[in-house]
Amino acid sequence: MNADQILAEIREANLSYLMLAQSLIRADREQALFRLGVSEETATLIGTLTPAQMMKIASGNTLLCRMRCDDDLVWSLLTSHGKAAANDAVSRLHASILMAGRHQEAA
Repeated sequence: MNADQILAEIREANLSYLMLAQSLIRADREQALFRLGVSEETATLIGTLTPAQMMKIASGNTLLCRMRCDDDLVWSLLTSHGKAAANDAVSRLHASILMAGRHQEAA
């Protein structure tokens, strides 16, 4: 994959993220804040973007979304390394609780 292809993929991911975020925000704001991990102000801004504004923002070369699971504990819980399949749901729930707590810290 060359640099132009990578930039095209980033732009596509940005537009998809913005469209999904706006849809979530308009459908259920509280759920969107939790699921996206954004502040009230950011949600308001994304919710009011026009299609032209979204295209312009998405066309940058920087990825707009980021990984929220940025530590080994959360990744271990999500991938269930060393755990039986029966504990998969519990591990995912635990990871969700950890990430939700981090959202509250950031807000």
